[in-house]
Amino acid sequence: MADPDIVVVGAGIIGVACALQLARQGQRVVVMDPQPPGMGASYGNAGHLASEQVFPIADASILKRLPAMLLDPMGPLRLDWRYLPRALPWFARLLLNLRPASYQRTVAGLRTLNEGSLGAWQRLLHSIGHEALLREDGSLLVFEQAESRGALDALRQRMQQQQVPVDAWSRDTIRHAVPQLSERIQGGLFFPATGHFLDPYRVVCALVTAAKACGVQFLQRKVLDGRVQAHGVSLSTDLGTLHASQVLIACGAHSAKLTHALTGKKVPLDTERGYHLMLPHEHNRLPFAVTSLERKFIMTPMEGGLRLAGTVEFAGLERPANMARAWQLHRLSQGLFRQDLNVQGATPWMGLRPSLPDSLPIIDRVCDGKVLLAFGHQHLGLTQAAVTAERIGQLVLSRDTPIDAPYCLSRFK
Repeated sequence: MADPDIVVVGAGIIGVACALQLARQGQRVVVMDPQPPGMGASYGNAGHLASEQVFPIADASILKRLPAMLLDPMGPLRLDWRYLPRALPWFARLLLNLRPASYQRTVAGLRTLNEGSLGAWQRLLHSIGHEALLREDGSLLVFEQAESRGALDALRQRMQQQQVPVDAWSRDTIRHAVPQLSERIQGGLFFPATGHFLDPYRVVCALVTAAKACGVQFLQRKVLDGRVQAHGVSLSTDLGTLHASQVLIACGAHSAKLTHALTGKKVPLDTERGYHLMLPHEHNRLPFAVTSLERKFIMTPMEGGLRLAGTVEFAGLERPANMARAWQLHRLSQGLFRQDLNVQGATPWMGLRPSLPDSLPIIDRVCDGKVLLAFGHQHLGLTQAAVTAERIGQLVLSRDTPIDAPYCLSRFK
């Protein structure tokens, strides 16, 4: 095989979208991943195009919640006490990024990517003839407790300050739009400029098919090491060595080691372990994705049924999944519907979402352009995949394209 122009390490939604973009620009592209395309975090995400989520997942209240994070194995935000020593430096950086100036930089960075996400996905899906995989019908955040109304009103004001389209929905409006929901629902916020994917894995597969048609090769290999050379990069894999002019690191939560090998930079990358429970016999319960404010999880209607997703667990890359957390999502759903959900044939899943302490991804070009970086999108990987691919394409197309400071590698000293 002739040396490719670019090796993309990672066959998740980010890597595959970038590979297609680069191939369409005339690059000879090889994608490498130890798993088949889309079988990592991209397989089981919530399927929500979350353009409204412009605020980081953590805020200053995380210090107050730390005891519960350590002691409650089923809580919405969980820190495994055995992982605490390794997690402390990451959490220290997270707290530093909650300072006002840093926090505002994060919000501005998330808003910039999310504002462009829907349009980028529309362009990408139209280009491969799969527009129907995305339903642009909005999403709903609901609350049940009267005392939550103040928090919801405050959130609406913060969203409006960031120019996020948002409408306040009354109990009657929700009952008319989503009649299956319980009468316990007091009201909510509707986000019209969002949507959901009918099957996130099908999206990856459709992109893979389009990429292969453009000449992209997919190799099921594990990259063990790499180094930058005078005329490109050399990657050591479990099946030999591969040389290329450039490499794009897009292997999600597994990106830190290769980034360090190629750039010498240690990236404070950790993983938010996310869970889902897929209910194959639940169709037509919801017209769009619905999130519970108090219960802190999301329910998304898909071709294969209803997907319950959410919760954040910090336990590293190696510890086995705690599938009780996935089944906890069903318990959280009880009381949200007029009739409880059918869990017959339900399947649990866990995935590793790549997270940096400032909640922003790295989208960068370093080492004189030989190394490209696209990882760290936390729970917004699906949302930001298409717009990230466009940005990576611009960085490759022109060396004069400036690097956006909020997403650069050098922000981590």
